[in-house]
Amino acid sequence: MSIQMDIHEILQHLPHRYPFLLIDRVLSVEPGKSIVALKNVSINEPFFPGHYPHHPVMPGVLIIEAMAQAAALLSFKSQGTRPDDNSVYYFVGIDGARFKRPVSPGDQLILKVEILRNMRGLWKFSAVAEVDGQVAAQAELMCTMRDK
Repeated sequence: MSIQMDIHEILQHLPHRYPFLLIDRVLSVEPGKSIVALKNVSINEPFFPGHYPHHPVMPGVLIIEAMAQAAALLSFKSQGTRPDDNSVYYFVGIDGARFKRPVSPGDQLILKVEILRNMRGLWKFSAVAEVDGQVAAQAELMCTMRDK
């Protein structure tokens, strides 16, 4: 079963808020399998004035963060849970990160994340960020939920 999520539901599943919420919509989720989400990249992003004023490019670390937020949504949907005040969803590893093309204002970043495995609360994901069907970035991400 494929599920879509609008910004209101995303806000219920992610603790992130402006300016660090990097998911605008979820196009599809197959709990236990994969997610496809999108980030509309606007010239109004708070990082563009400093990265770089003469040729704005979305920082690679924020592309990775957007993929991680999509992964968090996938894990919450797969478990049928939501974040709470007693726990935090942490990055614990990034492997094989590669950046293939710049992401610029006006681009629509499509985030595709698949679960590779979930063992004892440690999730491993394969993540790809695309613009116009071209890979912009890719990585394997590892995340876990921990009590505060």
